[in-house]
Amino acid sequence: QVQLVESGGGLVQAGGSLRLSCAASGRTFSSYAMGWFRQAPGKEREFVAAISRSSASTYYGHSAKGRFTISRDNAKNTVALQMNSLKPEDTAVYYCAAAEFFNTIVRGDPGYWGQGTQVTVSS
Repeated sequence: QVQLVESGGGLVQAGGSLRLSCAASGRTFSSYAMGWFRQAPGKEREFVAAISRSSASTYYGHSAKGRFTISRDNAKNTVALQMNSLKPEDTAVYYCAAAEFFNTIVRGDPGYWGQGTQVTVSS
């Protein structure tokens, strides 16, 4: 098993940037593909980004393409989401997720979730 703890959320003005981080503990971090999801009030959970175990592959949801970048550091057991050019519609709780396989993350069905971190973008 793996435990995930997100940090880095907060309040930012439209056009600004935030960097989310997720620290993993438990089973070997490099055994997992990692990803980020988000959920806004009254909306369904949305896939944001995924990264493979070795960082060789990344994949982004439509809303994240060109503005967000996912990265990981297997030596530090962390995965990050750099978010630039933020918009009010990016306001949501952002969740870190882990799965054994990259495609499982992309399909939106990871086995492990963090507790989430709130991101609020003001207009």
